[in-house]
Amino acid sequence: MSTDPMRIHLHDPEATLDLGRRLAECLVRERIRPAILLRGDLGAGKTTLIRGLVPALPGGADAEVSSPSFNIVNLYPTTPTTAHFDLYRLEGLGLEGDLEEQLHDPNLLRLVEWAEYLAPGDNPDDLLSLTWEPCSRGRTLSLHARGEQGTRLLACLRSLLPSSDRITHGRH
Repeated sequence: MSTDPMRIHLHDPEATLDLGRRLAECLVRERIRPAILLRGDLGAGKTTLIRGLVPALPGGADAEVSSPSFNIVNLYPTTPTTAHFDLYRLEGLGLEGDLEEQLHDPNLLRLVEWAEYLAPGDNPDDLLSLTWEPCSRGRTLSLHARGEQGTRLLACLRSLLPSSDRITHGRH
């Protein structure tokens, strides 16, 4: 099951933090845990989005969100537990052992930076994919869902985001 993609414009880092908070609201309201895969250049806003999302989850106020570049994965004391992956250093290496298990564990909320470095077979079945693209002012974000939970998350976001932020013709 998949749904039509959505494109939105993020004017500044505050808009990216707000999108993270709205994602958290949808995850809690819908009681779902699709993997959230983040793609984009350095400085695009991937970690900023996670800095908005994690503290807005139950138990997230005590989480110290940082990019896990050296650990590959950080676990945050949220409900459910959040696994924050940074695959930048794994380009072309693939996942093994505990990392692969955590990526596919439906009991965790999985947030994956640099998801473009996942081998196609490593993608979870149920996901929301966010891809950042630079534009003249801010960033354009493309959101694609796959699976029942990913589709529900995207539908919830559509209901929370002002239509003025959505892009219908791709001009930004």
